[in-house]
Amino acid sequence: MPTYTFALLNVFAETPFGGNPLVVFEDARGMDATLMQALARQFNYSETTFLLPSSRAAARVRVFTPTQEVRFAGHPALGSAHVVRERLQTGDAFQLEFEAGCVDLAAQGDIWQFKPPVVGEPQAATVALPSEEIATLLGLEESDLLGPPLWMDTGAQHLMVPVRSVEAVRRAAPDSRRFDIWPSNSQGRKVAYVFARDHIMPDRLLSRFFSVRPSGAIAEDPGTGSACANLGAWLLREGVALPARYEVEQGEAVNRKSLLRLALDADGTIRVGGRVLGLGSGSITV
Repeated sequence: MPTYTFALLNVFAETPFGGNPLVVFEDARGMDATLMQALARQFNYSETTFLLPSSRAAARVRVFTPTQEVRFAGHPALGSAHVVRERLQTGDAFQLEFEAGCVDLAAQGDIWQFKPPVVGEPQAATVALPSEEIATLLGLEESDLLGPPLWMDTGAQHLMVPVRSVEAVRRAAPDSRRFDIWPSNSQGRKVAYVFARDHIMPDRLLSRFFSVRPSGAIAEDPGTGSACANLGAWLLREGVALPARYEVEQGEAVNRKSLLRLALDADGTIRVGGRVLGLGSGSITV
């Protein structure tokens, strides 16, 4: 039976046990999608990645949640890049190939950043469900909303829910009992990203990312880079002055504090970054 090695990392981590954990299989040649999905379910992190050769980039990355494969995700991009740099000696700037497209990555030490794989203007779409109903699904009042929720897509589509205060972000309590009416994204995932600016420090935001699993369970992600990229697109849509830099805190409610660095360049380019810390490695024989 073949043996596959993997690295264990924390992404968007400012401390060894903070951030969003990630398993990266360093050479997934010989694996099929069924095995990849089974391994992702076994580790049960928000995502697990599998590195493969690529003719278009330094490596090809397949990304699996415990229940399905996804086109792109932010913290898997940064963590996979950290492993690729060490394993392939690529240097600090290169591309990785995802189902959503090739993604630019760059590092300064252990702080990595990516540009989302969006071509042209980020895609935005209205939500069929009324704002009042979405607020109720999140355990909030309609008066907590800063504006209407929107679908945003810079590589992965998420429901963006701006609220008026960080207190409202902390108060959010999604209702999984109403699974049937939760809006689904283009991949059939029921996800919501709730965020607010800190009124004392307006260049700092607090965010939470929820996903509703088919079982009805609510999962909360400690640090979601692709949603942070969509936050950048939302801010551009709101007409923020450019260039702009933000620090986005996430993971507070699940005791896995994450710090995401969001940059909006003068030309509107979105960049999301964070620190990647290696925690260990291992192998599995299947």
